[in-house]
Amino acid sequence: MSRKNDINRVWDIVEKVGVCMLTTQFAGGLRARPLEARPDRDAGLIFFVTDIHSPKEEEIQARPDIGLVFIDSSDKAYLSITGRACVIRDAEMTKAAWRKTDEVWWPGGPDDPSVCLLQIEPATAELWDGPASSVATAFEFAKAKLTGKKPNLGENRKVTVKM
Repeated sequence: MSRKNDINRVWDIVEKVGVCMLTTQFAGGLRARPLEARPDRDAGLIFFVTDIHSPKEEEIQARPDIGLVFIDSSDKAYLSITGRACVIRDAEMTKAAWRKTDEVWWPGGPDDPSVCLLQIEPATAELWDGPASSVATAFEFAKAKLTGKKPNLGENRKVTVKM
């Protein structure tokens, strides 16, 4: 696959899956939590609507290197992204990223003073595309058992995604 196709595949997975695990660093190690991504393919950025008072904002300000993991179990696609994060307090950007479902957490809407955005600038991604069906996976395991060779469980590739 070409680099351009790989980059498009990264964005396709991010857009399709939506929810990912965001991993940040803190003094005691690593912390991961699920968040709903708001990708901007054209800008090469991923945004998250979040609360300014959450520990992740402080963690990101201290250590901006983060990890994102997206899993598309229906397509057997797995994506790990590393990049840099920053906290954004911009009313217009928040309104652009806002979804009606966000009101569950912030009933005051996008103008709520505790709402902010996390902006992620992806640097690298690693993709694993596996067989799309359980039958294909089972076949590969059976074939490996009979032949003594490792099963072909899909492709793995690393992609530089920084724009």
